[in-house]
Amino acid sequence: MQTIIINIKQLLQVRETSITKVSGAEMAHLPMLENAFLVLENDIISDFGLMENCPKLENATIVDATGKIVLPSFCDSHTHIVYAGNRSGEFVDRINGLSYEEIANRGGGILNSAKKLNETTEEEIYNQSKKRLEEVISQGTGAVEIKSGYGLTVEGELKMLRVIKKLKENYPIAIKSTFLGAHAFPTEYKENHQAYINLIINEMLPKIAAENLADYIDAFLETGYFSVSETIQIMEAGKKYGLTPKIHVNQFTAIDGIKACVENGALSVDHLEIVTEEDIEALRDSACMPVALPSCSYFISIPYTPARQMLNAGLPLALASDFNPGTTPSGNMHFVVATACIKMKMTPEEAINAATINGAYAIDLSDSHGSITKGKKANLIITKPLHSFYEIPYCFATNLIDSVWLDGEKVTF
Repeated sequence: MQTIIINIKQLLQVRETSITKVSGAEMAHLPMLENAFLVLENDIISDFGLMENCPKLENATIVDATGKIVLPSFCDSHTHIVYAGNRSGEFVDRINGLSYEEIANRGGGILNSAKKLNETTEEEIYNQSKKRLEEVISQGTGAVEIKSGYGLTVEGELKMLRVIKKLKENYPIAIKSTFLGAHAFPTEYKENHQAYINLIINEMLPKIAAENLADYIDAFLETGYFSVSETIQIMEAGKKYGLTPKIHVNQFTAIDGIKACVENGALSVDHLEIVTEEDIEALRDSACMPVALPSCSYFISIPYTPARQMLNAGLPLALASDFNPGTTPSGNMHFVVATACIKMKMTPEEAINAATINGAYAIDLSDSHGSITKGKKANLIITKPLHSFYEIPYCFATNLIDSVWLDGEKVTF
């Protein structure tokens, strides 16, 4: 089946040859064609170019994109879409002056979500989560990572990962799964961290591997949560089962966690609201992708990842949503891109690169997602008529999407 999109005002993120990521000053360049066409062959991009060279294809479906922008769908490399209930009460607690730490210390936060999840059936968790997945697809996300981490028990973590697997089977979006048993210490292990780590290593990981439920392993490496040495134990254990580390780090404090993650082969380090010169040096010339989560900073009023400092140092940067019930109850990548521009002073070119090609890198999908390249998946956003793609971050709260395409087909729910 062939589809040809014609009269595209601006075709963004056009790459003749596939690349894995862009870094530093390269991120300021977003290759594009004006007055372009794009050909989809089944689920693959097969051709593109200027309208003056547009082929005449018999029996192809023609989509007229006059005045519209076309870009690859967003690659959201950090989410917690699978959860039960919500934490709207904590939202009000923060308005009334309680900090993240204070809410956690009185039984809220991650432990609150864990309690709800363990009381909810797998079927109900799936039904709640699929609505959120459909929402982010409709907002332009075409590849997504989803974490466990609200079980904190053997059965709870397995339940979450099975829901992620079922979502992957039932939806056309590319989904990567991350085991985050090391999200917080359950109350009964507060004074015996090693016992919970042993539970992760000796009971959770073998069962997860036996069912092939995860691609990555994660930990909340942070003061008051998992220390550097504890996280290293978890990374090393995960790698024995073929799970590459993707680690939460430097959300509130910098405790040399980034260096440990790089040394242990982490694919990405995520959050980075606090970044030191030592952290930048650890990341320089590494294969590890820094990932910023600006809508989390927005929602809980913490610092934003210092994007300009990092890009000026030559580092790459990806953007992701952190969609979760406590600190970012939204997976809207349009808002993430806009917030990166408004609050982190990234240019629209940099932010779109970070949300597409670099996001794909952060979930091992550079070969198939993240750019308009022949042979890649036909996962696209077609906007409403716009003057320029600059309006994508400029109109930060307006739905600019005309249609979303996954695997070469227009999405309808």
